Parts: sequence; structure tokens; C-alpha cells
Amino acid sequence: MFKTLLYTLIIIAISVALLSITIIIKKNGKFPNIHIGGNRNMRKRGIKCAQSQDRDARKENPMAVRETNKK
Repeated sequence: MFKTLLYTLIIIAISVALLSITIIIKKNGKFPNIHIGGNRNMRKRGIKCAQSQDRDARKENPMAVRETNKK
């Protein structure tokens, strides 16, 4: 049982180290932005993520005509 746990932890540690090599070696290395809003080509086409579309839809339109309540 202990050997299996030890081997598992070693494999996970090696995997994490290999996945982070480019981040560690590069100057100012950071994880890539895979968000739709971070993709230049998607922005050119007007494609946004659902969160951005929802945020834009919730903004109040300054050009909207105010409705009045008449009793």
C-alpha cells in the first residue's frame, strides 16, 4: 500500500514538473490565456464568451428612453 502511494506521488510530481518547464524557464513565463476573450481572432469576428455577453447585456443602455408610470 505504501509503495503504491509513493509511486503515485512520484509520478504526479514528475508530471507537474514536466508540464511547468516552459513556465519556469521562460522569462516572465505564465500560463497561456485560453479564454475566448483572450483570442485575437475571436475578437475580430465578434465572438465573445457567455460571461462577457451576459455582462454586456446587463449594462444599462444610456440611449434608452425612460418609461414613466402613469396612474
